[in-house]
Amino acid sequence: MELKLEMGGVFLIDEKKLWNENEAILKSLQDDILVTNTDGIILRVTEATEGIYNLKENEMVGRSVYELEKEGVFTPILTPMVIKEKKKITIVQTTNDGKKLLVTGIPVYDSENQLVRIVSYSHDITELLNMQKYLTDMEDEMERVKSELEMLRNLHFYTEGMIASGDEMKKVLQLSLQVAEIDVNVLLLGESGVGKSHIAKFIHNKGPRRDGPFIEVNCGAIPESLFEAEFFGYESGSFTGASNKGKVGLAELAEGGTLFLDEIGELSLANQVKILKFIQEKQFYRVGGTKVRTVDFRILAATNKDLEKAIEEKTFRQDLFFRLNVVPITIPPLRRRATDIIPLVEYFLKYFSEKYSRERALDEGIIHLLLTNEWKGNVRELINLIERLVVTSSKQLIEIENLPERYRKTYHEVSTIEDGNRSLDEILDSVEKQVLLKARKRHKTTTKMAKALGISQPSVFRKLRKYGIE
Repeated sequence: MELKLEMGGVFLIDEKKLWNENEAILKSLQDDILVTNTDGIILRVTEATEGIYNLKENEMVGRSVYELEKEGVFTPILTPMVIKEKKKITIVQTTNDGKKLLVTGIPVYDSENQLVRIVSYSHDITELLNMQKYLTDMEDEMERVKSELEMLRNLHFYTEGMIASGDEMKKVLQLSLQVAEIDVNVLLLGESGVGKSHIAKFIHNKGPRRDGPFIEVNCGAIPESLFEAEFFGYESGSFTGASNKGKVGLAELAEGGTLFLDEIGELSLANQVKILKFIQEKQFYRVGGTKVRTVDFRILAATNKDLEKAIEEKTFRQDLFFRLNVVPITIPPLRRRATDIIPLVEYFLKYFSEKYSRERALDEGIIHLLLTNEWKGNVRELINLIERLVVTSSKQLIEIENLPERYRKTYHEVSTIEDGNRSLDEILDSVEKQVLLKARKRHKTTTKMAKALGISQPSVFRKLRKYGIE
């Protein structure tokens, strides 16, 4: 019982009916509220606080927040921050079970304006932060996919298969199939236009990363000053002229797939260092960024340069060469693939006829010329010529007059072969004999002839006997 003097009299009050308004308000709150004094001793907590920190009220009240931090109940502690700043402060706090809390501390002053209490309240934002991270990752992924699709729109590949009739090209494809299943670095070597990009795509399509992206980086086409930003990407406002949204780099687009570094020999020494570090660690920073980004990819590289000579001339790093040159594959020029020319012509004639809805056929004289041409531009030159003939010819039969001038100039060398009374096999035999005669004149041994023609030495020997060539 309690005595209370009111209006000159003493009244007995039942303790059960005593009512503390502040206490009632505090208990009605569903939020986590914790009150400490300036020494960090906990004075009051709400019921919600028990669930947040997995401690009962009697396990917290009377204890120091400094002590609880040492025990790992929560970190960091807010009390000293509010005491120091003497103002409202909000931080993110981590509990012993990994929850993330958004905690706000408010200073409480007495009538003499002295700091006496710190009241803090918190909200569990673990799911919110997880969602934020998920959304950030999704934004990065969507940006990567968008950039990849945009890039693929600008690329064109022939994926129906590789054409290889000659022994040398068959060996190239056999080796390509062998390495396709293993994530080993491959260096593709050969003249410009022999099909290094095509072989790289072939290796990608035959390997375990076939469902991932195939990202081709033409190292010779990107200006040196822009290479880092294009390859690694950049953050918003990282340099003058940068997009305000930032940009995903080519390296990041290769996640889960193949990164094909074409014309690797054209890279500057400064950019070679960056590429080497990236290949070794598979980690990088965007230009202007502070977040480490990790990419899972396979490296294929290609060049038409003699990299060993470039190393001697100190224009290419030896350590990068050894990193890339795990399995070298040399693709022969088209002039050493005489047996592949007719199948290639047939394939691309059909392809471009369907593409442009223009049914076209080649005159025999053109076939003769194609078989004896030097093809300095290799397969790329052949493809471009066939496409040009399909597009520019006005008649179904493409004739010598439809050829560009520089091809017509050499036509007289093969025009004597043309004979409308002979079958195609007879004409091809005549062309084959002419090719063998030229090869015999240039190369004194059948071994050298075989290498130049892309066939075996026994095949050369049999063909020489067939046509009576000494």
